[in-house]
Amino acid sequence: MTLKEKIPGKRGTFLRKNGSSKLKLFINHATHKSIFVINGEKFITENLSSSELIIQPNDYYMLINNGNEKVEVGYSLDVSRHEIIYDPYKFEELEKKNYTPEYLKKIYKVPEGYIDILPKWYSFKFTYKDYNILFVRPQLGISIQIHTHRNEFWEILAGKPIIVNGDTVHYFVENNTKFEIPINTLHSVINPNIDKFVILKEQWSGYFDEEDIKRVFNPNNYT
Repeated sequence: MTLKEKIPGKRGTFLRKNGSSKLKLFINHATHKSIFVINGEKFITENLSSSELIIQPNDYYMLINNGNEKVEVGYSLDVSRHEIIYDPYKFEELEKKNYTPEYLKKIYKVPEGYIDILPKWYSFKFTYKDYNILFVRPQLGISIQIHTHRNEFWEILAGKPIIVNGDTVHYFVENNTKFEIPINTLHSVINPNIDKFVILKEQWSGYFDEEDIKRVFNPNNYT
């Protein structure tokens, strides 16, 4: 028996962990072009094939409907039994209150000398002369996005995040791990922790502008 789930336009499913059996996903072939898939360590955004809709035992998986029309996906197993690693909409109905630097400085040792801040309800950025320090709220993530004018260089400082970089997903990344994110590369950071912030150091080359963001998947609806 195939279980079904409907994904509205511009929304995604949970990021889940498969159980001990192989899982098959079923999507109408006509809608393949609008679907992004996380399948284990792969992030698939184009030329999706049926073989890429087979989730191996204990792998992580998620579907994102990047189109505007509702898409129905079928599952060969009861996915309600699978562990939820990330719910993009867990705080959707709550009040969106931005963090303050004072709040974070009570919890973490924030380097002095920052020249600007970018407060959001799901993240907070301290800006220094040559780098940024980004805090990502527990159980949330930033949008999957690209930049057209800058390369970014990330160093994970705390929190063991899930990192999307191009067509690869990195899970529970250790401190001091570094990533290079070239111009026009899809990227994101997800915080799977219950109560700890993810912290990363962000540097760049090229032209840095906060408006240089194209949000491909934005569950936080930040504008």
